[in-house]
Amino acid sequence: MGFVKEFKEFAMKGNVMDMAVGVIIGGAFGKIVSSLVDDVLMPIVGKLTGGVDFTTLAVTLGSGDDAAKIAYGNFIQNVVDFIIVAFCIFIMIKGINKLKKKEEPAPEEPKGPTQEELLTEIRDLLKKK
Repeated sequence: MGFVKEFKEFAMKGNVMDMAVGVIIGGAFGKIVSSLVDDVLMPIVGKLTGGVDFTTLAVTLGSGDDAAKIAYGNFIQNVVDFIIVAFCIFIMIKGINKLKKKEEPAPEEPKGPTQEELLTEIRDLLKKK
C-alpha cells in the first residue's frame, strides 16, 4: 500500500501536473503549426519556387526492388516546421515573461559595523576604565 500512496503523491505534485498540461497543449500547438506550414506556408513557397511541391521531392537510389527512396522534400518541410514551432514558442515565452511581474530585489541585509567603527568603540571602552 505504501508504493501506491507514494506514486499518488508523486503524480499529484504540481510539477508533474504542469508538465502533463504542457505536453497536451504542446501536442495541440504542434498540430496547429504543422497545419500552418503544410496548408499555408509551403504552398506559398511552392508557388515562389515555380510550383514545386516539397513533399514530392525525392531521390531514388538504384532500380527495381533494390531501390531506396530518399524523401528529402519531407525533411525540408519538417525543418521549416521545426523553425516555425521554435519561433512561436520563443515569442510565447517572451510574452509570458513580459506579463510576469518583475520581482523586486530582496532587501539588503543590514551591514555590520565597519572596522573603524569597531576600533573606535573598543578605544572608547578602554578609555572608560
